Amino acid sequence: MVRISLVLVLLVSTAHARPDPQWAGSSYESQQWFQDLMRPDDPLHSCCGAADAFQADDYETEGVNYVAIITEGRGIWPNGTRIVVPNAKINTEKPNPTGHGYIFLKSGTKEVWCYSPPSGL
Repeated sequence: MVRISLVLVLLVSTAHARPDPQWAGSSYESQQWFQDLMRPDDPLHSCCGAADAFQADDYETEGVNYVAIITEGRGIWPNGTRIVVPNAKINTEKPNPTGHGYIFLKSGTKEVWCYSPPSGL
């Protein structure tokens, strides 16, 4: 039994961690930003993760609302999809270090969890 335990300890201790593909090419600062970003209108809940984030480098205004324009929909949303962003969902507290605007959407819907424009507004 001791030998089996020793072998397991050696196997576990020599395993190499692989980088998570969702963070490939991202700086530590960007990774931390995604992980720490909270909903502006509900600061006890996160904006979700990178899986719910879509690049929205372009935006327009429509009356008093921002309209995020998806520029990288990852095959889930067509590029150019326009999504009206409620003002309460715009992240103005935590600067966006990624160089891209991001809109976080509830899975499969246009319901906005939060939006961080590329300029940080």
